Amino acid sequence: HIGHLFDIERQIINKPPDDRLAVRQSHSLTHLDETKTCFEHSLRRIPGKSDLAGAFRYALTRWDALTCYAYDGRCEISNNAAERAIRPLAVGRRNWLFAGS
Repeated sequence: HIGHLFDIERQIINKPPDDRLAVRQSHSLTHLDETKTCFEHSLRRIPGKSDLAGAFRYALTRWDALTCYAYDGRCEISNNAAERAIRPLAVGRRNWLFAGS
């Protein structure tokens, strides 16, 4: 399911926000609904204390935040660009921790 969402995003990557939103509303929301249903059904069949159950519960309790991109054509599906932008600072912070000591 998740791979299908990224496939859709690759097709609309350079489109204007209105076009992206239209495609997401007509295609991505279906996959998101299927994914949520899959998580909910899977939770009923697996041990409640398993790591997988924890991952499903984590996703379901944050569902609105995970799917907000589908309701705004300006948003990206992932925050990879932001993560890449702050990585040098995070790596530097660790490297500079003992500088000058």
